[in-house]
Amino acid sequence: MKNKLIICIVFLMTFTSLFAQTTTAKQDALVLYHNGKYREAVQVCEEELQSNPNRVESYVVMCWALVKNKQYAEAEERAIEGLVISPYDLRLIEVLGEAKYYLGKNTGAMEQFRKYVASAPESGSRVGLAYYYMGEIFIRQARYQHADIALSSAVKKEPLLDTWWVRLGYAREMAGNYYEAVTAYDEALRLNSSSVDASRGRERVNAKLQ
Repeated sequence: MKNKLIICIVFLMTFTSLFAQTTTAKQDALVLYHNGKYREAVQVCEEELQSNPNRVESYVVMCWALVKNKQYAEAEERAIEGLVISPYDLRLIEVLGEAKYYLGKNTGAMEQFRKYVASAPESGSRVGLAYYYMGEIFIRQARYQHADIALSSAVKKEPLLDTWWVRLGYAREMAGNYYEAVTAYDEALRLNSSSVDASRGRERVNAKLQ
């Protein structure tokens, strides 16, 4: 009887351990991503997709990790695969825009970001980021008034990012809106007094205003 009890206890401990490992594995990808372990996160997502090819969450986390790891072509490919399974997943739409942006595919990236901001809730975690990328694309295209509008929307969503205020200042400077540019550069310096780009931008604009 004692031996049977020991065997039962060992069996239960083993089963519990295996269950815990399985549960942890399912959560690992997002945890790894948040910890900056992007290659490991991608690997876990690949394993999850082998078990369940329709697991959209795995595509989402994988694409986020691939973009962070600067594997933009792979991120674009996997996001497109994920959208075949879930065509209206806003997370995949947005990250596909990021991948295309870094690949220099401005038109395709803008299309994805517009889809995202048109449908994402106002509290969407990447709405500000999408507007920021739209602003950067407009700067690439020398459409500085459009860049001003997009970047103004970005800093409205994320007002504490000094680098975004610098880019807004630059867009306004290039559009010839010098007083508004000073306001943006000043806000960047308020958030980060050591910002070289903000200081230089403000100096350039002040010189034009004199």
